[in-house]
Amino acid sequence: MNHWDQFLAPYKQAVDELKVKLKGMRREYEFSDTHSPIEFVTGRVKPMASILDKANQKNIKLEALETEMQDIAGLRMMCQFVDDIYVVIERLRARNDFRIIEERDYISHKKPSGYRSFHVVIEYPVQTIQGEKKILVEIQIRTLSMNFWATIEHSLNYKYKGQFPEEIRLRLKRAAEAAFRLDEEMSLIREEIQEAQALFTKKKENDKRSQKKD
Repeated sequence: MNHWDQFLAPYKQAVDELKVKLKGMRREYEFSDTHSPIEFVTGRVKPMASILDKANQKNIKLEALETEMQDIAGLRMMCQFVDDIYVVIERLRARNDFRIIEERDYISHKKPSGYRSFHVVIEYPVQTIQGEKKILVEIQIRTLSMNFWATIEHSLNYKYKGQFPEEIRLRLKRAAEAAFRLDEEMSLIREEIQEAQALFTKKKENDKRSQKKD
């Protein structure tokens, strides 16, 4: 095992464990037959090249990566509605298996680019053969439309290396506002949507039962 594999191992462990735990929150809502504020959960560990690029951009020394780079381990929690995001945050605040050390609300206070999301940085204890190691993990909570915009913006940012042509920058900003208006409109018909989803889920379950009988 080389140095980087050894360095990233506890971060990978943290992501794997947290994905199980956060997906478990979704299943709890399903078992209780109530609306789940969590649509799905994903996670990743930054590749070595991305870590080195960011360290160079932010002037972070390699020996300070563990304390100064908060998103080497990252998870995303997707929600259907903006209100769901704040429900999820309250659930995270109530947990005692990690400690929240920072919150950044880019929904109420969007970035100049139009980016919206809620970031929570936690300190998560990983159990290793050398003992407990506390890992910084960034959890991003956002709606599906916010995530769509952020994914496209990230790809374009990679292409243009952060120097967007003015026309692209303006179009991205307008697209971000359109995505947020979509979230607002969906929130207004939230009850209708949830009722329709519940009926559809019930129909699928009934269809499965009928197929088993046949």
